[in-house]
Amino acid sequence: MIHSFLLVGQSNMAGRGKIAEARPIKTENIKILRNGRWQPMFRPINPDRAFSGVSLAESFAEKYAEKYGVTVGLIPCADGGTSLLQWQPDGLLFDNAVCQTLLAQRTSTVAGVLWHQGESDCADDKHPYLAERLENVLNTFKQRLNLYDVPFLVGGLGDFLKDRIPQNPHYINAPKVNEIMKTVAKKMPMTGFVNAKGLGANADNLHFNSEALYEFGLRYFEEFEKLRDPNKIFLEKPHPDDALRTELENL
Repeated sequence: MIHSFLLVGQSNMAGRGKIAEARPIKTENIKILRNGRWQPMFRPINPDRAFSGVSLAESFAEKYAEKYGVTVGLIPCADGGTSLLQWQPDGLLFDNAVCQTLLAQRTSTVAGVLWHQGESDCADDKHPYLAERLENVLNTFKQRLNLYDVPFLVGGLGDFLKDRIPQNPHYINAPKVNEIMKTVAKKMPMTGFVNAKGLGANADNLHFNSEALYEFGLRYFEEFEKLRDPNKIFLEKPHPDDALRTELENL
């Protein structure tokens, strides 16, 4: 049985941790959706760019698989540098994530959604609309995919963005963005905010480093555990190949 998770947002969800610096992950019970099929996990799991790297979803998946004794499927749909406006329903990014998740639902049960986005919405002309746009995206994902009873996890921006203010003054609004996302998560059912306080960055002071992403994934899992319905039972769905396999075994 596969419990799957949709990965959405921008570069810090896709992952920019340096692979050479990353902790090893037990990959035998982690799969990645590729071309509609589950493939063994490999890095990078979300190759949105040539320089993609380690993702927070890796340690999250490892912890989940270890605790619940199931195979975890990751549905990578994050795209670096994208704004909330680009993620609005019926846009290309949103539709791709929905299509990939619908494919995943044929052979797995979606157990949650991991979201990290916000750096691109720190600008003065964007963060005032963040709450409305974020609620719209998350609510429509729930509607289109019938995911009302699984956790949606929204990750916070790193403290280190303050060190980029000389080059990008709009990062002065990063604390405001965090507070807005925290408020949205508190307002929406089955939605949690994952604090990034104290986590380290790569030399660019824009992306979490490998060790920080490992810790961040564990924080996502802790928040998931707070939101998860302990009475929810995931029923195993028959795989499309099961009937053929049974027929062949009976020959």
